[in-house]
Amino acid sequence: MKYGILVVSHVPEIAQGVAKLALQAAPDVSITFAGGTDEGQIGSSLNMIQKAISDNQGDEILAFYDLGSAKMNLEMAREMSTKPIHQFDVALVEGAYTAATLAQVNVDFTTIVSNLDKLHLEK
Repeated sequence: MKYGILVVSHVPEIAQGVAKLALQAAPDVSITFAGGTDEGQIGSSLNMIQKAISDNQGDEILAFYDLGSAKMNLEMAREMSTKPIHQFDVALVEGAYTAATLAQVNVDFTTIVSNLDKLHLEK
């Protein structure tokens, strides 16, 4: 499997919900998520992000996040991972959904990035 999707959110239910939505459009794409802290509270967890990366079956991961510490922990997880992880500063729901649908139909990376550029946010 070429690309997998990773969703990182401060809220466990948001991370799970975005992954669930993307999976509806991309049932053959590996979609994993990390939401909240290790204690199930609002926040982010490096450990949970690393597990979601490890569980993802994609050869490369397209990663999406919501806010500050999710971005920071995602960046640390990227640095520690041997798997290529492409992090996008885009709207979480729209970005993950767009990438998942394009990965589902085996679109090339350049086309995925081009479509995500339209969703870019200053985060």
